[in-house]
Amino acid sequence: MKIPITTSRRRFIKAAGAAIAGPYLLTNAALGQGNRPPASDRIVMATIGCGGQGRGDMGGFMGHPEVQMVAVCDPVTAHREQARAAVNRRYNNNDCRAYNDFREVLARPDIDAVLIATPDHWHAIITIEACKHGKDVYCEKPESLTVREGRAMVEAVRRYGRVFSGGSQRVLGDYGNGDVPRMIWSGGIGTPREAFVSCGGPPSDCNLPELPVPAGVDWEMWLGPAPWRGFHPQLINFNFRPYREYSGWQMTDWGAHRFGAALFATQHHLTGPTRIHVPGPEHRLLTFEFADGFKMYHGGSGNITYVGTEGQWPGNHRRPDRLADMPHYKGRGGIFGDFLHCVRTRERCFRDVEIAHRACTVCHLGNIAYALNRSLRWDPVREEIIGDEEASRRLDRPKREPWTL
Repeated sequence: MKIPITTSRRRFIKAAGAAIAGPYLLTNAALGQGNRPPASDRIVMATIGCGGQGRGDMGGFMGHPEVQMVAVCDPVTAHREQARAAVNRRYNNNDCRAYNDFREVLARPDIDAVLIATPDHWHAIITIEACKHGKDVYCEKPESLTVREGRAMVEAVRRYGRVFSGGSQRVLGDYGNGDVPRMIWSGGIGTPREAFVSCGGPPSDCNLPELPVPAGVDWEMWLGPAPWRGFHPQLINFNFRPYREYSGWQMTDWGAHRFGAALFATQHHLTGPTRIHVPGPEHRLLTFEFADGFKMYHGGSGNITYVGTEGQWPGNHRRPDRLADMPHYKGRGGIFGDFLHCVRTRERCFRDVEIAHRACTVCHLGNIAYALNRSLRWDPVREEIIGDEEASRRLDRPKREPWTL
């Protein structure tokens, strides 16, 4: 048995001996009670990244009776202690372990799956390490910070045979519970020709003033692979997203949801554009052009507007007698339930890593085009920018030592 990093072998042997010496009791919790399965049938999980979104997702997972949350991890003491307290309240015990370093969590052999809700610049490294350690992964969106990170995540999930779900709940849950894409797949607007996606703009460089690091914050660990800079409290309180060092701002935040939804509804979720046109005399909006002629725009009224050969949504569209089945989706209870179902069956999730990567790639390419203020040619098969070395260098970025993919 592999011993967790934080447990010395002497303490482990002593604890094991005490357990053997005492009576072996099967508790109601171990056997299962009500709709809670016995311990042998539960999915043991840990939460890595315990800010507001992480604690919210964690609560969602604990709402599924087959989940046993046993550990939380965050370099901000207040965040991880809030999460630990929430877990202990849920199970009415004090068993949840709290960690500062995600590597200690991944070293635990009893953990089946991890929820990753760290800042975006950590997603790829922790996902890949989790795969190497035999853990299944639910990772919040945007799943990657760069295009190359996303492809490395896909390769790790496939190489190590892991189950992965991206955390874009709104692709399924907030757009008519799937009825909109099902209507479009059923021919409700004819052949989709355009989609207008509203999601906010690109990031800027972080120029926040440097302040003293307060007690209870491991600033070095929070930064991890990101460039070194001094502490600012805004960054540890979910306000890191506007800054390119850690995220892609609204293009990758809401863009992962809405571009992802548009790609899925128009059945372009396993490919990518061939051209990205910046706004100018020929293109009013940032435009993603696909090989089959479909165009997706960054802008427009509302969240997403679909235009087809026989109507549009919202607006004038046909109501099919029967909606097409929802592809990929399994289980129950949204994408949390879908993920848990796939952990058991080893199927691919509704938001499989390839689908999540393709959605993020569109967002990253849009940010590159905005940053350089020029149009791009993209090969969605080779995942290469054609004929533009400067733009190509932005498909990835260096990481601060000792962190690598």
